[in-house]
Amino acid sequence: MARLTRRRFLQVAATTAAGALVGCGGSSTPAVPAAGYPPPPPLTPDALLADSLHRSFNYFWQTTEAARGLAPDYWPDPAPASIAAMGFAFSAVPIGVAHGWVPRAAAAQRVRGWLEFLRDAPQGTAPTGCTGYRGFFYHFLDMSSGTRYRDSELSTVDTTLLLMGARLCGQYFDGTDVDEVAIRTIADALCERVEWNWAQANGPGVCMGWRPETGFLSADWIGYNEAIPVYLLALGSQAHAVGTDAWAVWTSGYDASWGRIEGIEHLTFGPLFGHHFTQCWVDLRGVSDAYLRARGIDYFENTRRAALSQRAYATANPLGWAGYGPDVWGLSACDGPYTGSLSYQGVQRQFRTYAGRGVGLNPDQNLDDGTITPSAALGCLPFTPDQATAAAAEMYRRYGAVIYGQYGFLDSFNPSFQFDVPLLSGRRVGELGWVDSRYYGITHGPLMTMLENQHSGLLWQTMQRDPVIRRGLQRAGFSGGWLG
Repeated sequence: MARLTRRRFLQVAATTAAGALVGCGGSSTPAVPAAGYPPPPPLTPDALLADSLHRSFNYFWQTTEAARGLAPDYWPDPAPASIAAMGFAFSAVPIGVAHGWVPRAAAAQRVRGWLEFLRDAPQGTAPTGCTGYRGFFYHFLDMSSGTRYRDSELSTVDTTLLLMGARLCGQYFDGTDVDEVAIRTIADALCERVEWNWAQANGPGVCMGWRPETGFLSADWIGYNEAIPVYLLALGSQAHAVGTDAWAVWTSGYDASWGRIEGIEHLTFGPLFGHHFTQCWVDLRGVSDAYLRARGIDYFENTRRAALSQRAYATANPLGWAGYGPDVWGLSACDGPYTGSLSYQGVQRQFRTYAGRGVGLNPDQNLDDGTITPSAALGCLPFTPDQATAAAAEMYRRYGAVIYGQYGFLDSFNPSFQFDVPLLSGRRVGELGWVDSRYYGITHGPLMTMLENQHSGLLWQTMQRDPVIRRGLQRAGFSGGWLG
């Protein structure tokens, strides 16, 4: 995707909304007819990306509760609030303001209310009636009470995603208005009250979570995945910082993940979200730690290689799934059609509902049941702009009649799934196979933020001003790029 000027981007979005669209042309693969579904309006690739961004912003602005910021884990089915989705809801607000989709004053007022809810919500050891403990928050919250949902864990990584969104707003709303001053004050206070050192229950590493009934989980965040921001905030904290040995423990697991997928050497992690989450907010172009410096690359380049390896895997299509190819690819955590073993082309294959699909070195990171999530490819826009743009255009052209809706691309689809079995979610659509009926906050969030980062760099540039992120990167041994 070539960067559009803001004026041109808004013109494209306005044209898209008005329905005066032009065709995208391109692939020679015919679109699969969907009986009873009219074809989607033809869009140029740039118009499609502009429209996707606007619809993704609308998803968070319209489905997140206005008063408390409770963002559903998925929509439209009933769901608890996900604190990670709340982090992406925070992140949507500066995007909406920058594009003129919402007034700055109204946006600031809403963000202040969300932060005040998080500040004032009860924290404690009781198994019910609390939102969190020691500054952390439960992974899922009840949409009615705003407190712990069922037996969900106090999640260190999901708390981090929540705080990254809050800190983005704290940096973006830099005015003297009373709401903007309050946003900065509360965002800083929420971050500083998190007792990161308390979460080092098993050693220097940060534990994945805690439950009031059973205490700390057995696993720490060690090895490459989505949890880099956990350590950036923990190392950048002033009140409850962890030592630099925490980063050494985290990277001690990297060697097991370094290898080649489809001939492309990189630090691997199966689902693409593990490569995306950190860089939704942190610009790692030219910024690297000791491990990747020794390998001669940075995390941005590493993610580019991960995207290209997934595209190469889809092109090779070793399992023979329908639809896969150089312009239809993207495996990550997403919804799926069914849990169980079914015969596909004479071979028993394991299908899954929600799962972390991906291509990795380890068997547990190598889950592929023919289910594609468009956000995985679109989330690669800054890293592989041409390939990701082509994938978005082709998936829209072939399947857009059923996978592109009110808030843009639905979570996932599986053209291979032609089985008459009970479905947990979604529906069968003739020759198109299975199509999800849901949008997920943690899927739509990276899609939205990467679209904006590729377009303007807004989130990256804003977070470069954050002293906590800068301090965390420096204490972890990062240097180069914008760190200077």
